[in-house]
Amino acid sequence: MSVKTPCQSAISAFIDAQQGAQRAFLQEMVKVPSDNPAGDCAPHGARAQALLQQLGFQVEAYPVPQALVAANGMLSATNLVVRRSFGSGGPTIALNAHGDVVPPGSGWSKDPYGGEIVDDPLHGPVMYGRGVAVSKSDFATYAWALLALIEAERQGAVFNGAVELQFTYDEESGGEIGPKWLLEQGLSRPDYAVSAGFAYGVTSAHNGCLHLEVRVKGKQAHAAMPETGHDAIEAATGILQALYAYRAELARQKSAVPGIAHPTLNVGLIEGGINTNVVPDLAVFRLDRRMIPEEAGSDAEGVLRGIIERAASAYPGIEVEIKRILLAEPLMELPGVGKLIAAFTESARQVLGETIPVQGVPLYTDARHYAKRGIPTILYGAGPRTLMEARGHNSDENLRLEDLRKATKVVALALAGLLQG
Repeated sequence: MSVKTPCQSAISAFIDAQQGAQRAFLQEMVKVPSDNPAGDCAPHGARAQALLQQLGFQVEAYPVPQALVAANGMLSATNLVVRRSFGSGGPTIALNAHGDVVPPGSGWSKDPYGGEIVDDPLHGPVMYGRGVAVSKSDFATYAWALLALIEAERQGAVFNGAVELQFTYDEESGGEIGPKWLLEQGLSRPDYAVSAGFAYGVTSAHNGCLHLEVRVKGKQAHAAMPETGHDAIEAATGILQALYAYRAELARQKSAVPGIAHPTLNVGLIEGGINTNVVPDLAVFRLDRRMIPEEAGSDAEGVLRGIIERAASAYPGIEVEIKRILLAEPLMELPGVGKLIAAFTESARQVLGETIPVQGVPLYTDARHYAKRGIPTILYGAGPRTLMEARGHNSDENLRLEDLRKATKVVALALAGLLQG
């Protein structure tokens, strides 16, 4: 066990002493609904702002213009930024967590907005609630990591650089009016970025995602004379068969990134037809295509459009319209990210007593918006080893509060190391 420096001791002692306050803050975050959809998230932003100000932070609130909010399929969103400078020079490090969450759904044994804490015989106190793991927990993680740095500075530690807390509200609908908007508006220009993640691994890469809507248009006719029409569902079936054949081909492409297997394709929605006795004139389906990091920069959409259009051409009288719904680029390691990874893995080794992996995840996150602007980016925050353990996007979502304490220490110590050069 390495000997702690006075700075490390001050950080660790402060976070230990603040556990009760940190947990109460997280409970308040869980108690304010911020489901997306429907995406009425300004009330949560207002509550977060008030609580952060009570902690002594100066909070900049940036309401997103209503036209942009509506275009993103939401009702309201306010982005929050806290800035704290230390010394002179040094890097600016942004810490981003999102306050919007998926709706609770059914099957809960606890109030999804209760923030109830239950003592688990194996894991100690566990908090339940929608968003408690993904990712309202990291509102608390990042806020208390910054508070710990401020306390260490008060006790004599010297840091050079700045930390920004960026709390945004549209990750569940793509991040276009959250981190991307803050960066596009010139409201933040960080040298490094850390997005919400889990405590027992550093995520340095993730998949991209493409959503397409395909409208297959035919011509209706009486079912007694089907030859007088053009069957949209028949054509859609042929298109789907071609897509599923391509899905099998994608499964043979393996990623070299630990934690990511291969590209995927899924058709998740389909509708069509007028009535049982009518040749259908329209069939509509939506597909989800996940791109592995190695596919960054490739034209995944162009390939799919080619497959769809070629399959449709086999059906006379059929037309197809293809509309992009979402495009999220994969996250890959950028030059300079090694310094960020090293700081977090070393701090995790000190706090957790183990070497945590550097890995990828098959989903997509807001981290990609920072990386797209050339900002070295990782994901790290409070949580267990897997999303399934936390029941993220599931009933009874939960967070082991010991993981919150440990992750906060890891973040604070990593920031301290980066700001001390």
